[in-house]
Amino acid sequence: MTDLAIETHGLVKVFGSTRAVDGVDLAIPRGGVHGFLGPNGAGKTTTIRMLATLSTPDGGTARVLGRDVVREADEVRRRVSLTGQFASVDEDLTGRENLRLIGRLFGYTGPGATRRANELLEAFGLAEAGDRQVKKYSGGMRRRIDIAASIVVTPELLFLDEPTTGLDPRSRNEVWDIIRAMVGSGTTVLLTTQYLDEADQLADRISVIDSGKVIAEGTSSELKASVGSGSLHVRVMDPADRAAAQQILVRELGVEVREGVDPAALDASVDSSTVVTRALGSLDAAGITLAQFALGQPTLDEVFLALTGHTAEPEQSETEEDAA
Repeated sequence: MTDLAIETHGLVKVFGSTRAVDGVDLAIPRGGVHGFLGPNGAGKTTTIRMLATLSTPDGGTARVLGRDVVREADEVRRRVSLTGQFASVDEDLTGRENLRLIGRLFGYTGPGATRRANELLEAFGLAEAGDRQVKKYSGGMRRRIDIAASIVVTPELLFLDEPTTGLDPRSRNEVWDIIRAMVGSGTTVLLTTQYLDEADQLADRISVIDSGKVIAEGTSSELKASVGSGSLHVRVMDPADRAAAQQILVRELGVEVREGVDPAALDASVDSSTVVTRALGSLDAAGITLAQFALGQPTLDEVFLALTGHTAEPEQSETEEDAA
């Protein structure tokens, strides 16, 4: 048995004149969470669909749990599960009815399907809502019932395609706890996300994809180290001073200084704390008062900006969604 959960070589998917996936190579070991990071339109969902046998590659090869996704598609499907960006359960049924139905489809007896449904409702904090129609669930509850439906039969590999899109912080944290619990029980998770903090929180290793290509791979710490040893965050007391502060920091640090979303904030990647001390002294000498400053490890947002030249914000729908 191979120790790789996913192995691809030169994986390609083409829609018209667009190469949505353009030669992706992956070697993802069993166990843990592997993050697949990139903006909308980068090729994440297209790759997931090929690995889950929902779409046929136009080039290259892919093996999932040691099985070829084209020649052994049925074997792959028996061992994996997929939770997409939107709930796939029947909203007119109750949570319990959805789970019982899926259990029966997977071969459980009536009493067995009921027991499994009750176990999952309890584990996902939905026991009290189990007899309520899913269309009356909150967004976070819908994501939980959808993930529960994906593991009625515990998969060896679970594809989670942007599972927390549109959720509030509390609901996101609840989904994160569920993912950690599944990994603890032995399931390998491939997590696609455009939320950099999500990848930072959950993933053991991360592949960064942009324009259909994997452009970097490593642990969160390795990726952060690749763009510099430190990150300076400055917030001036008076937003009117930001432009002057930016000029001083550029001069003293000798690097690009970026304006933050906050009208008083500035950010820069630096390699030495010595130049930071000098730069802060120059700001003080110029009479620019700081409300806050911090020197630390680069964030994944800064990593993505350094690697791609743009932030990991949503940009466009992925090509296969437009073609659907």
